[in-house]
Parts: sequence; structure tokens; C-alpha cells
Amino acid sequence: MEPIVCVCSACARLAQLLSNAPVTVHEIHTQAQVLSNTPTENLLIQPTICCECLVHTCRRKKELKARTVWLGHPEKCEEKYPKNAIKNQKYNIVTFVPGVLYQQFKFFLNLYFLVVACSQFVPSLKIGYLYTYWAPLGFVLAVTMVREAVDEVRRCRRDKEMNSQLYSKLTVRGDHSMTHPDDIIPYTQIPADMIFLRTSEKTGSCFIRTDQLDGETDWKLRITVACTQRLPALGDLFSISAYVYAQKPQLDIHSFEGNFTREDCDPPIHESLSIENTLWASTVVASGTVIGVVIYTGKEMRSVLNTSQSKNKVGLLDLELNRLTKALFLAQVVLSVVMVALQGFLGPWFRNLFRFVVLFSYIIPISLRVNLDMGKSAYGWMIMKDENIPGTVVRTSTIPEELGRLAYLLTDKTGTLTQNEMVFKRLHLGTVSYGMDTMDEIQSHIIHSTPSRKPQPPAPKVRKSVSSRIHEAVKAIALCHNVTPVYESRVNGASAEPEGTEADQDFSDDNRTYQASSPDEVALVRWTESVGLTLVNRDLTSLQLKTPAGHILTYYILQIFPFTSESKRMGIIVREEATGDITFYMKGADVAMASIVQYNDWLEEECGNMAREGLRTLVVAKKSLTEEQYQDFESRYNQAKLSIHDRALKVAAAVESLEREMELLCLTGVEDQLQADVRPTLELLRNAGIKIWMLTGDKLETATCIAKSSHLVSRNQDIHVFKPVSNRGEAHLELNAFRRKHDCALVISGDSLEVCLRYYEHEFVELACQCPAVVCCRCSPTQKAQIVRLLQQHTDNRTCAIGDGGNDVSMIQAADCGIGIEGKEGKQASLAADFSITQFKHIGRLLMVHGRNSYKRSAALGQFVMHRGMIISTMQAVFSSIFYFASVPLYQGFLMVGYATIYTMFPVFSLVLDQDVKPEMALLYPELYKDLTKGRSLSFKTFLIWVLISIYQGGILMYGALVLFDQEFVHVVAISFTALILTELLMVALTVRTWHWLMVVAELFSLGCYLASLAFLNEYFDLSFITTRVFLWKVCVITLVSCLPLYIIKYLKRKFSPPSYSKLSS
Repeated sequence: MEPIVCVCSACARLAQLLSNAPVTVHEIHTQAQVLSNTPTENLLIQPTICCECLVHTCRRKKELKARTVWLGHPEKCEEKYPKNAIKNQKYNIVTFVPGVLYQQFKFFLNLYFLVVACSQFVPSLKIGYLYTYWAPLGFVLAVTMVREAVDEVRRCRRDKEMNSQLYSKLTVRGDHSMTHPDDIIPYTQIPADMIFLRTSEKTGSCFIRTDQLDGETDWKLRITVACTQRLPALGDLFSISAYVYAQKPQLDIHSFEGNFTREDCDPPIHESLSIENTLWASTVVASGTVIGVVIYTGKEMRSVLNTSQSKNKVGLLDLELNRLTKALFLAQVVLSVVMVALQGFLGPWFRNLFRFVVLFSYIIPISLRVNLDMGKSAYGWMIMKDENIPGTVVRTSTIPEELGRLAYLLTDKTGTLTQNEMVFKRLHLGTVSYGMDTMDEIQSHIIHSTPSRKPQPPAPKVRKSVSSRIHEAVKAIALCHNVTPVYESRVNGASAEPEGTEADQDFSDDNRTYQASSPDEVALVRWTESVGLTLVNRDLTSLQLKTPAGHILTYYILQIFPFTSESKRMGIIVREEATGDITFYMKGADVAMASIVQYNDWLEEECGNMAREGLRTLVVAKKSLTEEQYQDFESRYNQAKLSIHDRALKVAAAVESLEREMELLCLTGVEDQLQADVRPTLELLRNAGIKIWMLTGDKLETATCIAKSSHLVSRNQDIHVFKPVSNRGEAHLELNAFRRKHDCALVISGDSLEVCLRYYEHEFVELACQCPAVVCCRCSPTQKAQIVRLLQQHTDNRTCAIGDGGNDVSMIQAADCGIGIEGKEGKQASLAADFSITQFKHIGRLLMVHGRNSYKRSAALGQFVMHRGMIISTMQAVFSSIFYFASVPLYQGFLMVGYATIYTMFPVFSLVLDQDVKPEMALLYPELYKDLTKGRSLSFKTFLIWVLISIYQGGILMYGALVLFDQEFVHVVAISFTALILTELLMVALTVRTWHWLMVVAELFSLGCYLASLAFLNEYFDLSFITTRVFLWKVCVITLVSCLPLYIIKYLKRKFSPPSYSKLSS
């Protein structure tokens, strides 16, 4: 093998080497990429490499470019493309420790403790034993690092597992060694973005599952490049001279533009490539095997480009505690300055100031973060173990308290409030309408009007007219779709086309299922089957329908125009085998079809009527084409599809030339049924003071109807429909009209919303926030996320977003609290959410019970841990002030460590089991939830009360011990510390609202641990003194004085000013 020289002028471009070594998935590259297992001795690099060029290349962000990929000829490619490796790891061996430490110490609390702990290495600043400062900090860091290490190892294993999957590659010699991806590789799970060249399916197409890419569970049909599928043998792929031109990598997973060109034939073959010819990474082949050529790898793949890092969500309670921590630090500095000032700033006062800061460092407890994190984990475990909401998963364990603070709930409609199970309900022909109770009439019309081999007697003119119209409408619905019937035998691999004549083919109803990208289409095809016209077979070129008499009608597919969110319609051109007639069928939303069909006086009115019934409407139309008309269209259409620039616009223009004066056939109505218990759940949330906004991509009438039927808008509320606006003047007038309305729900379209936000953002949000309910229809995924961010910016309230589809992910990630439902649209929303539930009705218990408990418990736990630090700091301040403002610690060594851990930790942490209201009561009276949004459980007021309690108790404990102490200093320590432990245990009991048996165990265990440890604390306590009656009565008196007044105040408060929940409990 000859060495290949790298030339500096070519920016050190590395040429690809031939290698027969096995290749894993992360070694699959596009054509010019050097294999990672290439021996380094085979590369000769010129010594005159330009360093500046290399530096420039390293720093420059690689620009994404279009590319030309040759089949089997990697040497023709000059570009260098990224390796096909998945890397989700945050750190490597070198960066792990620095990275984790940075993440911890960028927060004020941890950085503060690090500075305090480091100060103890300075002899003049040393207050006590080093371990009293480093042990708690080391414990916190160790727990964090172990948790990060476990997560990192898991990520590494997942990456290694994915990157080491083996894929066979076809080579010129015909063997299956693993190399770079421009060679052609048979796959089941797609490892990189490819163009679909060949398949084992004789139809030249296959189904893929895309649920890991876009969240949709329906199978998608993919079509091979016709030129390569027609080749007689697999090895012929290397004998032809062909290349693929692919557009530059982009985010959109639903579109692709490219061309396939074969040069070694006359004339050259050109085929346009679209999304139907692609196989994106992360999809799975559902039928047959596929062979493709790789066009994008690594960071350029669609799945990687669409992977966005969700923001690191921080709960409101954590932000409030952080503010209180800063206030405590300020108080600590002020207290230290006061102590130094009372000394008269004598001597090295600056050093004394820092010693006092260290001495009072327990004002800010290091255990606060640990207790809260452990509490959050406990709440998450309780949520997932709740039998009343089975299947609930907590994916973000840092924000369970947010569930108790929500003011706005933004919800999707389809699949969230509704089941996403479509049932055909209505067929309207203009003069006659058929509902569920009259479907048998349609069936009889189909039976009598279906062509048969025997001549039928003439029918009355009117009857014949209605029958023919019904038959045309049903036939159009049965033909105009992207549904494919799938039979069990084919799914299992026996996918060859049935042999024999049409009459002999096995199209039995028993093992037939329908696959499509939309449940609406499946509902329509199932309905045509129920009335007698059954779709029995479909491939790339033909459709076959079975009549009630058992005859097979074959239609050849000439063109298909798929549905897009921009066009809001789909079309198909078919040629009937029996007659040779060419017909263009089209169906779509009424807003798109109204201008396409011939003039009529009933479509708009009936669309509105059906929408008010909550039905999703589709307009169906047709147009007969002559052979000349079709040939003219086909040439223009194919030319447009081969365009490199503005292809989408040119293709749309060609199709629009057909979409004129089409014959209106019918209007269909499909119902999307409501989820179980949606009405009582929405009513519960509304009574809890949560304002609900419904954001949907559906039409205005349907969205309004679902809002009414689901009781999102209560019966006695008016609805203000925001008129369509397109400029500033219209928006101003409509906002003024809306301002005059009071207590009415708002319904607005996405287009009007965009105009209002462009010119009157603040005014619109202010008005909309006053509405009891808001419905935004025709919303795009980006608009949904934009609305969430608007509410966050313009209000101080917390937002929650709930959805079930891939189009809801951006909204869920933008909200303060995202909830995903595992629905028919897949698991993408569920996986991206902070909390995953199985049914919408579970959100009631999740918020009213678990949200309430999490917030109340964390508020009590956080304040009590701070109280535990403040009380000992108060005692230290009293002690220092009495002993001539000396910066000498009151308690040293194990006493300080034990106080924060084994003596008080378990009773304090048992507060995570406390509850003020029973779950049944919280659900029965959702109005209790309103108090939580005001944040009264943790505020500067409640914090100030705890500060006063700490000052009172700390002063009593210290002064009492000093007044009652005998001659030796050691007795002050023994009396005050024992009274302190007893006081803390009693204060936990005072704080508890509902006792749990584990709380009692924690109290007794902690007391037992302290009493048992007295035998080993002879360094701090006089054991002969603490066993005397004098010690006991002095401790009891001090403890009683510190706690009894608080118990009396609590009793009086509950008697004369009880909280709302206690009234209900009694």
C-alpha cells in the first residue's frame, strides 16, 4: 500500500485509505473521512505544515455544505466529514474532577463553605478542628461526585454500546467487511443518514418506524431510488457510475432535496430525491432489509442537529432559599463587624473580623443543600409509588416543589385533552347529510351503485343522482390517502406479492391492519371498509379496492402530493385500469380547499356546524384530466422536482396549476374523543386558581368546540373570538374591543397572535392574563414555546406545559415544569418532560396532593435547617459577648459535627413525611391550592419569625446555662448543649402537623444516640456532673423556658386564628 502525502496548501487534508478491518458504527464516515483504525505509519505528513493554517482550521467553526457522494468511489470526494460517533459524556478522565468541582463551586453556598474551610489552614484564623469544617464539605462533594461518576459511567456505556454496533458493508469484491459509509450497507437499525438504494421488498419500498426521531408511532413508507432498485444484481451497484447530490445538513426532519444521477448511460438518468427516499439515523426498518449510501454522519445527522440541550431548571423555592442564604451571610458579616466594633477595633481587628465570620459560619448550614436534595429524591419516590397515578415517572428530581406553585397550565389538545382516536361521524354532500345512524343507507347505495359485470335495471333519476354522488365521494375517500394495508404474513417477512389472479389473492379481513402517518386517514379508510369499499392492496404504483360483490378495482398511482403543514392538503392522481380515466383527487382543510373548489353556498356553513360539534373536517374534491393535460403537467412537475434552487416553490407552482375549479364531492367529519375524566380534572384545576391555556394546531372552530365540551370554558362564560388581524391598525382596534369585555375566554389564531405580539406584546399579555381561559389555535411548536416564555417574562408566576407529541417538546422544555403524556403520538414528549404521566386526569392528584406536600415540606425543612444553624450562632454570639468579645468557639470538634448530623438529622429530615391536609381533602377542596401560589409557606415574613425564635431560644439556652452554671466552664457546655439537643427535638415535634410512626422512631433514635454518646464525650463533658440531679433539673428548666412559650403561642393561634386547612380537617 503506497503512502498518501498530506499537503499543507490543502489545509492538511487527509486522504482516505483502503482498509478491510472491521468497522463499528462510530467508524462509519462519509467519503473523505480517514478511518480511526488506520495505522499511523501509513500516513506521511510533510514537515512544512503551516502552523497558522492548522490553528485557523482548529478555531474555525465548520460550515455545513451541500455534498456530492459517489457510489463506491470514495477517492472522488475531497471534503472531510465528521466521524459517526455518539458522544453524550460530559467529561473525560482529565476533566471530570475539575468539571464537577466547578459545577459545585459556581454556587454561592458551596463557594462560601470552601473559603471558610480553606481559612482553617491559616494558623491565625483557625477556630477549631479541621474536620469540623472539611468533613461536612467533603461529604457533600463526595456524594455529588459519586452521583456524577455513576451517571457518567452509564452515559459512557450507552455510547460505547451504540458506537460498537457492527454493520456490514458491501465492497467491490463482494465481501461484507466494515468500512466507510459511501459503500452500501444493509441495515435494520439505521446508523447514519442515508439515501435508500435497494430493498429486499419486491415492491421497491419498505416501512420504517420513526418513534425515536419524531415521536410518532405510525409507520412511514420509504421508497428506493428507482434506478438502483431495477439493477439485476447487488454487485451492479459498483459497476455503474452514479452519484447523489445532497443539500447541506439542516434541522428539518420532514424535508429533503437532492438528486440522483447515473452518468454511464445515454441519455444520463436523473431522479429527484425527496424525504421519501431517505433513511434518517435513529429510525428502525419495520419490513425487509434496506441498502443505502450514507450522506450525513456524526454531528451533521438530522437526529443530532435536532438534539437540543434542555435548560437546567431551577425551582422557585431554591431561588427563594438562595436569597435567604445571602441575607443570612449579610447578617453574619454585620454581626462580626458589631463584635469587632464592641472590641473597639483593637489590635489586628481585620483578622478578628475574619475569625468571627468563621465562628458564625453555622448561620448558613452546609446541610441545607444535602437535606433539600435528599427531600426532593424522597418526593420523587413517593410520586412514582403512588398507586392512584400508576405509571408516573419523575425525570427531573430537582423541581417537585414547582408542582405546588403553578398559576398557568398550557395544554395541547389532540392526544392530551382528547384521545387521538378518530371515529368517522359525518358525511355531507351539500344537499344531504349522513350521520352514524344513517350509515346503512350509504352502504346500500354503494352496493347498488358499484359497477358489476351484470347490467342493472335503470333507477329513478333522483335516486341515481344521489347514489352516484355517494359512490364518487366514498371512492374518493378510499383512494385519496397515504394508507397502506399490512397483512401479518408480510410483516413477518413473507412480503412477496401474492401470486395468481386478482380473484384468487388472499385479501382476508382477519389479518389486515392499516398503517399511515395520520390517525385521521386510517379512520377514513376504515369507514370506507365499513360501507363496502375496502382498500386491500397498495404498492408504489397501484391501489386495489374490493367492492361489496368481491370484485377488485385496480387504480394506477401516477402522482402523489403529500400533506404538509404549509399546504394543509394532500392529493393523488390515479388512472382506473378498467376505463383508463385519469382523475385528480384532493382533500384538505377547509381554509385551503375553499379557494380551490368550484363556487358553492354550503361548504363554509357546514364546516362551522361540524366544528361546533367538535368534529375535525376535511373537504374532498376531484378533477378529471385528459391524457394531454396530464402529460403536460407531468413534464412540468418532473422538471420542477429536479431543480436545485427553490425546488419547493417550483413544485408547489406546478401542482397549483391543477388545483383550479375542482368539483366538490363531500365534507367529512371525524371525532376525536375526549380523554377520561377531562371535564372534572379541568374543573378541579380551575377551582384551584390555575388558569388554563389551550395551544393547538387545529382550526379555530374545532378548538373552540373542544374548549366548550371539555369545560375548559365554563357554561356561563362568554367567548371572545379575536378577529383575524394582519397589521398594526387592525390589531389596535381589536385589542380595544377585547379590552371592553369582562370575564370572558379568549380564542385567537396563531397568525393574529403573531401580529399582536409584534406591535403590542405587553398590552396583549396583560389582557390575556386576565382571562379565565385562553385558546390559541393554528399554533406552531415554536409559537407554543414563545407563549410560555412570554408568560414567564410578563408575570412572576410559574408555568406548566403538558403535551403528548413531538410538537409539544419545545413548549414542555421552555416551561418551569413540563409534563409529558405517553400517548399515541409516541414517547418523545414523555421523555423530554420533567414528569411523565399516562393519563391527563392524573395531573389533578399530581398537583393538588404531591405538589402541595412537596412545597410545604421543603419550605418547613429548609427553614428548620436554617433555624438549627441560627440558634447555635446566637448562642455563640451571646457567649462571645459575655467573655469580652473573644473569638473563641463555644463548641468544638465532634460536638459541632454531631449536632448537624447524628443528633438532629433524622428528626429534621422526617419533616418530609409531614402533611397538613389529607390527600382526599386536598382533592375535595382544590381552593386550598390557591394559598400555595402566594408563597406564604416560605417568605421573608416566615423567615423573620424563625430568626426571632432562634434568637429567643439561643439567648435563653446560653444565658440560662451561664446563670445556672457552677464553678467550671465545662458545666456551661454540658448544660447548654444538652438543652440545645432537647430543644431541637421538641421544636421538630412543634413543627409537625401530622405524625408518622417514622417521625417517632427518628426522635427516639436521635435522643438515644445522644444519651449513648455521653459516655464517650469525656473530653467535653464532666461525666460525674451530668449524672447528678442538679444537671437534670437545670437542663429541664432551660429547655422548658425555651420551648413552652412557643407551644402556648401555637395553641392560641390555632384556636383564635386557625389556617384554612385546619378548619376543613376539623
